[in-house]
This record gives sequence, C-alpha cells and structure tokens, in this order.
Amino acid sequence: MDLEINKGHKKAILFGATGLVGQHCLKMLVEHDAYDQILCLTRRPLNNKSNKIINEVIDFNDLDDYADLIEGDDLFLCLGTTIKKAGSKRAFYEVDFTYNYKAALFAKKNGVSQAMLISSVGAAPSSLFFYTRVKGELEKTIKKLDFWSTHIFRPSLLSGDREEPRLKEELALIIGKGINLITKGGLNNLTPIDAKLVAEAMITVAQKFKKGTNYYESNQLRSVVSYNK
Repeated sequence: MDLEINKGHKKAILFGATGLVGQHCLKMLVEHDAYDQILCLTRRPLNNKSNKIINEVIDFNDLDDYADLIEGDDLFLCLGTTIKKAGSKRAFYEVDFTYNYKAALFAKKNGVSQAMLISSVGAAPSSLFFYTRVKGELEKTIKKLDFWSTHIFRPSLLSGDREEPRLKEELALIIGKGINLITKGGLNNLTPIDAKLVAEAMITVAQKFKKGTNYYESNQLRSVVSYNK
C-alpha cells in the first residue's frame, strides 16, 4: 500500500547534481514542499544559489573523508558517466559503481531510510555488455544494503540538453525516435526518454511509503509521473 506524503521537513542528499538527470532533480527538489534542505556533494560549485541547498565541493576519490556528512532522509543517486568520458573501463567503474556504492553505504550507516538509484535498461550482473553489467552489479549491491525503501530506475537512452555534445548519443536518439514511430510504440522500453521525466519519477516515488526494493522500467516511468497528477 502506498501512502502519499504531501508535505514534510525532509533533507535530500543528491549525488550527480550537475548531470543530465541530476540537474532536473535539483531544481525539482528546491521547488518541492517536502524538502527543507538539499545536500549536494559535487566536484565543482553549483550555480543554483537556493537557500535550501548545502553544497559541499569534494574530491570523490576521498569520499570516505566526507562520510559523516551523508545523512538525511532521501538519497538520490544520479552519478554516471561514459567509458569515453571517463577514459577507461576502470575509471568508468570507479564513477558508476564505486562512488555510488560508497555514497549509499555511508547514507545507510547514517540512518537514511530511502534510496533512489538511476540504473539502466538491460542492467544485469550477467550481462554480456560491460556497461549494463556494471549497472546490474550496482543494483545488486545497493539492494543488499537493505534500506527501508529502495527505488531502482532503469531508463533507456536519456534525452535532454547536455553541457557537452555527444554525437553518438544524438544519432542514437534520432534513430530511437524513428524506431518508435515505425513500431508505433511497440519498443517503448528501448526508445529514448526525457531526463526531466526520469527526475520527476524519482521525486514522485520518494514521497510514498513503499517498503522494500522497487524497480521501474523505462516504459513505466511516464505512468509513475502521470499517476501522481
């Protein structure tokens, strides 16, 4: 049974506030009545100057030094990169797995009850593809931390305005939209999804008491948001 929470005095912890989904998440959290504070741990200072925001600029390689800061009510894990941007598979793993895992581990130790994680369509520890295999391993590890409530989102390719252009992703978005038109939505779980919609779905489910581990596939996210309106 879901119990809607309309207002509150919650503290959100946001990792990945400068990313495609994280930027939308931050804006929505600032505007949401349920949150009085948003703790953002980032590599560089944020432009958003809301008095709700507590911005800690850190070196993620020294995340252990900031463990005591990671406390609050709702944890939003929006950290992510690409192998190309990271420079190697090892560096990609460090960002997508290690940083997310450590953030969740410290949050759990500090009494955070709820975690929202961005994963990927096709995520599985047994996947033949490195990217989705890492995402699957992360899902499995976060689940084992046993938050009172864990929400795992598996979006397809994200659409939206990025700080830096990614030609291959832009081409994939065009192709994906074409496939969606040809199949009349028959492959909705594989077609691109707006990053803003993913952020809205994350914040929507964070306002419910829904115990245990909950998964949201890409083609379910729109209905999650629509149900709340």
